[in-house]
Amino acid sequence: MKPNLKVKIRDLEFKNPVITASGTFGYGLEYSQFVDLNRLGGIVVKGLSLYPKEGNPPPRIYETPCGMINSIGLQNIGYEVFIKEKLPVLKKFDTNVIVNFFGENLSEYIEIALKLDSTDGIHALEMNVSCPNKNSEWRQMGIDPKLLAQAVKEVRKRISKPLIIKLSPQVTDISLMAKICEEEGADAVSLINTIPAMVIDIKTRRSLIGTLTGGLSGPAIRPVALRAVWEVAKAVNIPVIGMGGITSAEDALQFIIAGATLVAVGTANFINPITTIEVIEGIEKFLVEETIEDIKELIGKLNE
Repeated sequence: MKPNLKVKIRDLEFKNPVITASGTFGYGLEYSQFVDLNRLGGIVVKGLSLYPKEGNPPPRIYETPCGMINSIGLQNIGYEVFIKEKLPVLKKFDTNVIVNFFGENLSEYIEIALKLDSTDGIHALEMNVSCPNKNSEWRQMGIDPKLLAQAVKEVRKRISKPLIIKLSPQVTDISLMAKICEEEGADAVSLINTIPAMVIDIKTRRSLIGTLTGGLSGPAIRPVALRAVWEVAKAVNIPVIGMGGITSAEDALQFIIAGATLVAVGTANFINPITTIEVIEGIEKFLVEETIEDIKELIGKLNE
């Protein structure tokens, strides 16, 4: 008998706890030739804004020994192009479509959230308040408790679909930020986003990233992310989506044991496009070997 891998965010059911991390899986379709998208718990698409954005100037990516630094700057095709060209194809797959979104200010956050909420084929919204390589007014929402509370409250009261808040690791107490999100009506929190980082060419004495700094992701940040998920899961009663350097089923299971209801695979997709499938299969195999009938029996079961 196969173990039950189903989990929920509010009333939204996921066939398994493995989803993709925003910004690492394009709009999902780019990976469809490598991955059977129907097998995924969900796809979180590249961050969307009201209008197309070109992103930051190059160079925008630098590989590090245990990950990568990126400064893409939220380049995206914009809401209109997404719903006309990408979403109709995504709707053909049997998986949850989660749209990561952002704005330059609160009014833009509200405007795009309303549009996404009224669009058929989108199952949940992920509100990004934590990009480390884009300077604008909205970036402060992820590190200022009062601004975060206001932003979540204003978006939440206007939409009906499940709302996930993507948290920044650039705070003193990430569990406090998660509790604020819960109090203001968020249905889940996802963490962590990339960690600010830089790399310098010693010959030219210049940064190898066009914007001087970028966001570090990959296995290098996994222990930091795992600790953050553990802290947040103990502090809130809403589901936690754990991410940060997950490259295998063992990595994912660590996050689940720490308290994550779902896990998101990010940077690993660039190295091995079928990582998500391997993680799903590995989790299922582990549950069978451990005679665990339901994945929920493992969530938050760290022996302290």
